[in-house]
Amino acid sequence: MTYDRLVCANCAAPVSEGRCPVCRANRERMQHEGPFGGLSPAALIGLLLVLIAAMALVAHQTA
Repeated sequence: MTYDRLVCANCAAPVSEGRCPVCRANRERMQHEGPFGGLSPAALIGLLLVLIAAMALVAHQTA
């Protein structure tokens, strides 16, 4: 989930606006998580399985 859709429980404003210290801290934390920070563990496992399957297919094609 991106922070532009979150509403702060402290000030009831969008987190993307950063009106209070809690909003600003969460916005900073979410910006530094990286591209895979918002993915669920199940989605990360799925991506890993797809990558392993693709590598096995490439290895089988070259052998």
